Amino acid sequence: MRQRQVVQGARRAREFEAFVAGAAGRLLHAATLLTAEAPDDNPRARRLLTLALAHTYAGWDRMRGEDPYDRARQHLALRFAHGAWRRHGVLLRGRTHPDSPLARLAPQERLILVLRLYEGVAEEQAAALLGLPAERVHTICDRATATLLHPPRGPAPAVVKAKVAAS
Repeated sequence: MRQRQVVQGARRAREFEAFVAGAAGRLLHAATLLTAEAPDDNPRARRLLTLALAHTYAGWDRMRGEDPYDRARQHLALRFAHGAWRRHGVLLRGRTHPDSPLARLAPQERLILVLRLYEGVAEEQAAALLGLPAERVHTICDRATATLLHPPRGPAPAVVKAKVAAS
């Protein structure tokens, strides 16, 4: 009996290590997009990834045909959403990378944009995952996309104002 448990534990560890080797890079990139941190300085994204992988490993034996990547991605998204909405984005906006175009978006907009466009999750699936109506997910995704494609203009530079006034 003990021998069988040891063999099953070793098999489980090998399977999970293979999964992590194949999926961790993409999941880390998704987490980095969610947190809008710099790719080389992303402690919150790494924490989200660690929690998602730990949760996936804890349920590894119970997956029965379920895709472990989907499970890890769902947990990653839910952990981000729970932290972002519980703190209303106050802490999440503090460490965003200033050059990241996603830093302009609210956490909910980032989450839906990453799920829909980067991860390719269908509207209905994203809505079910987040507990929102599909129409709301569609609206938020459209608004976030428009914000990224057409960023708000800032004030005109002082040099241009001076030249216009002199004319």
